[in-house]
Amino acid sequence: MAGMRTRFVLVALVAIGMHATAAADAPASEAQPEARPAEAKAKVPPEVRPPARAEMPDPMDRLRERLAEKLGATKAAPTNPNVLRVAARAEAEAAPAVAAAKAAVPKQKPAAPKPEQHAHAAHWSYEGEGGPASWGAMKPEFAKCASGTRQSPIDIREGIKVQLDPVPFDYKPSAFRVIDNGHTVQVNVAPGNSIEVMGRRYELAQFHFHRPSEERIDGRQFDMVVHLVHKDPEGRLAVVAVLLERGSAQPVVQKIWNNLPLEKGEEVPARDTLDLEALLPSERSYFTYMGSLTTPPCSEGVLWMVMKQPVTISPEQIGIFARLYPMNARPIQSAAGRLIKESN
Repeated sequence: MAGMRTRFVLVALVAIGMHATAAADAPASEAQPEARPAEAKAKVPPEVRPPARAEMPDPMDRLRERLAEKLGATKAAPTNPNVLRVAARAEAEAAPAVAAAKAAVPKQKPAAPKPEQHAHAAHWSYEGEGGPASWGAMKPEFAKCASGTRQSPIDIREGIKVQLDPVPFDYKPSAFRVIDNGHTVQVNVAPGNSIEVMGRRYELAQFHFHRPSEERIDGRQFDMVVHLVHKDPEGRLAVVAVLLERGSAQPVVQKIWNNLPLEKGEEVPARDTLDLEALLPSERSYFTYMGSLTTPPCSEGVLWMVMKQPVTISPEQIGIFARLYPMNARPIQSAAGRLIKESN
């Protein structure tokens, strides 16, 4: 509003100044009355000069003085209602033009937030900065990978031989899907495959491969291992480890390799079914102990059953997996005095 009042005063003063300027620039015949004939004939003595004409003040100087006075009066004087009304009307009339001008100015998009830089933003892997030694520091939920006391895998030694019930496998031919998840080849199977351990039923969720075997038996490491991951209704996990050693071809493994996806992260549904009974050893004695997941978040409380008898897999089949994952095995973890049972 103060700006509108100032503009109003400026317009008025400019009009006044223009009038004053016009009067000052008028010819002398218009500014002064015409001299009488008698006075025109009067002779002025040579030695007496007419008094110097008083210098007319510059109209623009006068305008500047009046403008300064008006501006000072505007700041000091109380608000004139008429001025307020005129200024309000002028402001209202100018509002559409102001709005249009604002709309014409392109709005700047807010800068996209920069992704949070985390000291441990690297994705976990099996070597380099994201390797097993760094897993526990990558994310808070991976802390058990470093601080856990019941971690897997372990070197299975000096198991206590006891009478253990054989694991009843309730496996049947099922539809399956194969995915290369960036860490291994994983197979997701249709519901209906399960095991029962100590009166608890665990449903098969998925199985996957490691090269070389993560588990060792009395220090011996095998060419590969397949981990069959089961889960009970409460979310508890039971993993059956089947060791794979070089020998004749394995038909179940070959069927999986036949359905490998072309891209990582792509899940390929197979047209055939998979009979996992054919993946199990004929002799099913096993070691059992309590451990953890062998990949982040390394959650503990996992029931492990490691089959004692390995299953053969051909060198060509090993070579196919090795082209994808030359090494994807976590190093051996401390047994930390855990009890290991061995079935007779």
